[in-house]
Amino acid sequence: MNVENKTVIISGASRGIGRATAMRLAEHGANVVVTARNGDELNQLVTEATQSHVRGKIVAVPGDVSNEADMANVVKTALDQFQHIDVLINNAGYGVFKNVDEISVDEWDNVMATNVKGTFVLTKAALPSMKSHGSGHIVVVASDVAKRTFAGGSLYTASKYAQEAFMGALRKEVRPFGIKVTGVYSGLVDSHFHEKGHGHETSKNWLKEEDMAESMLFIVSRPAHVVIDEFMVHPLEQEY
Repeated sequence: MNVENKTVIISGASRGIGRATAMRLAEHGANVVVTARNGDELNQLVTEATQSHVRGKIVAVPGDVSNEADMANVVKTALDQFQHIDVLINNAGYGVFKNVDEISVDEWDNVMATNVKGTFVLTKAALPSMKSHGSGHIVVVASDVAKRTFAGGSLYTASKYAQEAFMGALRKEVRPFGIKVTGVYSGLVDSHFHEKGHGHETSKNWLKEEDMAESMLFIVSRPAHVVIDEFMVHPLEQEY
């Protein structure tokens, strides 16, 4: 599980899987640049990391993942402070779950802007440094619904299918440069993402945010010659 002194960027890190992953990697000595729109929550994460005396450093850079200038600033901060980027975890995302005729155009645009455009914008910003360095690892936190659909999920699943296609093409483009691409496909996770919120009785046997953080640690700490192209994980109680 060696991530000592690796530089990691994580989007959507103010809460949930992104936040838990940032803490776990920092505990193992990684330097983590976290971004999300909620600057206060990011600062709380930095404070917690400092008080916990984690081995790595966490740096907060608030921004909108779909905004090119914001994400260029995230990458610049990582390079200014740590000189290189080893890992990018595209974790920012959210969902709207309605039947097609109930979804507004604004809802469609907003979900696609975060889940799809955001993945593209931050990846594009980080790639030049990784290419020049001849190594890197891009992780996209998708969902098992990147490979299946369900009623009421047209918008969310469309965004995750788009991420899946993006990763497939990206993987072919960057492997010659020594850059890894991993798609993470999780099932049900007990987090704020779901309608009933974190810690509800109905989700007590779902995956925990810490389970996902451990998964991320495993994925990004493999030896240089090993790439996990796809990583699918579910709670035992979820039918698959």
